Amino acid sequence: MPIIKHEQFIQASLDVCFDLARNVEIHTLTTSKTKEKAVGGVTQGLLKKGDTVTWEATHFGIRQKLTVKVTHMEKPTMFVDVMVKGAFNSFTHTHRFVEENGGTIMIDIFKYKSPLGIVGIIADKLFLEKYMTNFIISRAKELKRIAENLE
Repeated sequence: MPIIKHEQFIQASLDVCFDLARNVEIHTLTTSKTKEKAVGGVTQGLLKKGDTVTWEATHFGIRQKLTVKVTHMEKPTMFVDVMVKGAFNSFTHTHRFVEENGGTIMIDIFKYKSPLGIVGIIADKLFLEKYMTNFIISRAKELKRIAENLE
């Protein structure tokens, strides 16, 4: 099971970073390359524990849907979303926020299991893990840009 970890320093407060990361409309802005949008469950505002959201996006030229549930939340330092339906066998995305040097370190930990057994493992090694890493980094950079322009 691949584990992707990315840390991004943001010159903005803990509360701002936490709320931006769980804001549905901001999520859409930070994933514009994949044309991601909320099409079910909570489709606007701030996600909270117990909420589900279905995202529709284009990955590898294929339009797909993915439903996640926020299973854990400790405001303003962490929340976890888990896939309940989608292309992966499973995934858990932990979002952590640590106050440091007048700003916030946003830490993404993304654990996933690809479908299709050995074929999925090969896909991870060939392209999927790199693709998912780049997706998480791109989203973090966009969150940083938005947060730092607010402060």
